[in-house]
Amino acid sequence: MGDHTMTSWPQYGTEEADALLEVLNSGKWGSTSGDVVATFEREFAAYQQAGHAVCLANGTLAIAVALKAAGVGIGDEVIVPPYTFIATASAALFVGAVPVFADVDPDTHLLDPVATEAAITERTKAVVVVHLAGRPADMDAFTALGAKHGMTIVEDAAQAHGAAYKGRAVGAIGDLGTFSFQSSKNITAGEGGVVVTDSPELAGAVYSLVNVGRVPGGGWYQHETVGYNLRLTEFQAAILRVQLRRHPQLQEVREGNARLLTDLLEKAHGIQLAPDDPAITAHGRHLFMLRVPGRRDAVLEALRAAGFDRASSGYVPLHRNAAVLRESQAITTRLGQPYPEHPCPNADLVSTDTIWLPQPYLLGTEDETRAIADTIANAVS
Repeated sequence: MGDHTMTSWPQYGTEEADALLEVLNSGKWGSTSGDVVATFEREFAAYQQAGHAVCLANGTLAIAVALKAAGVGIGDEVIVPPYTFIATASAALFVGAVPVFADVDPDTHLLDPVATEAAITERTKAVVVVHLAGRPADMDAFTALGAKHGMTIVEDAAQAHGAAYKGRAVGAIGDLGTFSFQSSKNITAGEGGVVVTDSPELAGAVYSLVNVGRVPGGGWYQHETVGYNLRLTEFQAAILRVQLRRHPQLQEVREGNARLLTDLLEKAHGIQLAPDDPAITAHGRHLFMLRVPGRRDAVLEALRAAGFDRASSGYVPLHRNAAVLRESQAITTRLGQPYPEHPCPNADLVSTDTIWLPQPYLLGTEDETRAIADTIANAVS
């Protein structure tokens, strides 16, 4: 079966077209003159149970802005997992801070709270907790760590739209949360991002950083801080408002197929799936991840031969990324600080045996989902 039989992404219709035309014909294309971005911010904040949301250009800069709004700056240390997209680490570098890698839990691929605490120094100002694949991390442990050590907790929820931990939507459980609307994401406008928080002070700081240092309700040339210009356009927000309305129904389909895949694969010999966790009350279902020790390349080959050619071997761990290490060491050398390095054997391990199925593969029919499971199971056996 060819890839064309699977659900294409993004999914859209006349609603998106109508929304774009409405902005076009209004002549108000930027958020400084229109109200579509502001409306979407309110809707998204409500969706993620956050007090405030501020949209911006992308999810990468959302993390940088969240860190900067929290006062993270030159020479500060930010603990991040190595098994994540490069943006989680590069965002710290953008504000002059040093990303410090703490290992992940091999069962879940998520940042390990115990490894995180072991990596804390007197320079640690923040932890960026990644809800990888849409699976919420252990936020009880991380919020406790933040309180104990006076650290800002940022949730990188780029892949976790709609996810919830113990009944609470992710994003504003920590001090700040960030989401991405890039092309592959479960809510998309091609590009875009948002920062959410329950703190009016942090929301104001984020707004100012996104809006060239302006303050809400202030004058056009009243720049109270030094800010970037990272504003989203009204066109993007128009698409996002419709995509947000589509999201619950699409998530239902993804959830059903993910549960079916889990049922079909968990009994297969040689396949490791993340364990069930009652604290995860909604999974973002951006990726379906599995580990197949010793057989990954064979399984990927089988999936591609069967037409599932968007299956992926996932990340190369960032603690092995020469560019990130070079930039980090440039900062610590200049400041005369030690560069903190911690072994991350679990990140090394999972990067050798993990397979990702991207979210469009969770939008197919039951037959298509069974075909994926059969292909994997046959390749492992």
